[in-house]
Amino acid sequence: MARFTAVSADQASGATAEVFASIKQALGKVPNAYATLGTLAPEALKAMLAVDKVLAGGPLSKQDQETVKVTISELAGCDYCVAAHSMVGKLVGLSNDALHQIREGQSTGDARRDALVTFVRYLALNPGTLPQAQVDALLEAGYSGEEVVHIALAIAVITFTNVFNRINDTVVDFPKPQ
Repeated sequence: MARFTAVSADQASGATAEVFASIKQALGKVPNAYATLGTLAPEALKAMLAVDKVLAGGPLSKQDQETVKVTISELAGCDYCVAAHSMVGKLVGLSNDALHQIREGQSTGDARRDALVTFVRYLALNPGTLPQAQVDALLEAGYSGEEVVHIALAIAVITFTNVFNRINDTVVDFPKPQ
């Protein structure tokens, strides 16, 4: 059971109602994580959604964005985000096998995706400045400096939702990943 109470989209008012209306229009519903964030801090939810909009218009493919988000969520132990981004990953063309391999840090057979997973896992698991070899490996896999910035941005936004969902123990309203 979640630790914080969320208002339903139908009962929301003010800034919360506005952000819920835009989410409901885009997704058909307001997922539990968004509902709780929007109830408690609608401006924080708006900021998070604005970052996702920047990512959507950026150079990373949707598959790369979901690869980053699934990898970080798995490492953080955020069951909510693992489920949500595994579902979105499927919607953008990642197979169940690839998603499982991404979560486990195993080879997917796609050298570029594997370099991304390796980079993100190394960054998440090792404090301090990254060794040049880690950055070089990502660049050699074909990622640009601009894409590296967007990888960092994707990590930042998913880390926010991971942390909040872990604090809240948000009830998962997405299918469990296979």
